[in-house]
Amino acid sequence: MSSGGFHARQLTIVGLGLMGGSMALALKDYAEKVVGVDLDETTRQYALDQGIVSEATDDLKNGVKDADVVILCAPVRALISMLRNRIGSYLRSNTLLIDIGSTKDDICEAMGRLPIGIHAIGGHPMTGKESNGIDVSDADLYIDKPFVLCATRRTTPATRLRALALVEALGALPIEMESARHDRVVATISHLPYLLSVAMVATADSEAQVDEAVWHLAAGGFRDMSRLAGSDIRMMSDIISTNTQAIAVLLAQFRVQLALLEKMLIGRDEEQLTEALRPVREARLKWAQYYQRK
Repeated sequence: MSSGGFHARQLTIVGLGLMGGSMALALKDYAEKVVGVDLDETTRQYALDQGIVSEATDDLKNGVKDADVVILCAPVRALISMLRNRIGSYLRSNTLLIDIGSTKDDICEAMGRLPIGIHAIGGHPMTGKESNGIDVSDADLYIDKPFVLCATRRTTPATRLRALALVEALGALPIEMESARHDRVVATISHLPYLLSVAMVATADSEAQVDEAVWHLAAGGFRDMSRLAGSDIRMMSDIISTNTQAIAVLLAQFRVQLALLEKMLIGRDEEQLTEALRPVREARLKWAQYYQRK
């Protein structure tokens, strides 16, 4: 696979979980040295033992000071704190800095305040697994998956080209958009579904206090709808707390949809309900066809 010219003398990955470990595996052939930064000693040792990284440290400054490419794979709020308080003074001029956080507006704003000369751009690969941790890292995790890139005030034309080359080296599909637009989109397709899944499981649990048959009869439909409620709480709290405005707007829109359905149910207006459900089903089928073609 062509890398589009991507090469790093030292590639530093900050955060060696599933995403960071997979990033290191996918890019190791494009870097002379891969350094991992992680606070957990067991994670660092595993990454070294498995050849995922060349070197590992728990010291952010030492890990990034000689890097020409740095990828931030920590939780969103940790990323924002790192960008606002520390990392700008550690990086060399002309370093490419990219993150993989699930929200972008706050991160890109913080990147825009970094010292001039740092080539910073926001990133979000739309992929993952239900399991997390360095031990489930996968070099193929990013292949043919969308990878959103969001420009910042520290994104130059050269920054953009280097970031596109990095995405190509991963085998991912680059999608460029403004950070605020990204956050609205992911609120629609990711953050809102998570909260709706949580609300549904909470409702079922409340009903199960009255009749335990709820859990005995729950099957495939409930399993599919409730899967997101089992997501890591700390991770999801990080994500939704940095995208509250977009999520709040969508929750309001969802309440309108629920109210319309409730009105039709109470009014026993079967014809109107059927007419309301038809375009929704068609929209879902149309999306499913598009998703299968990707």
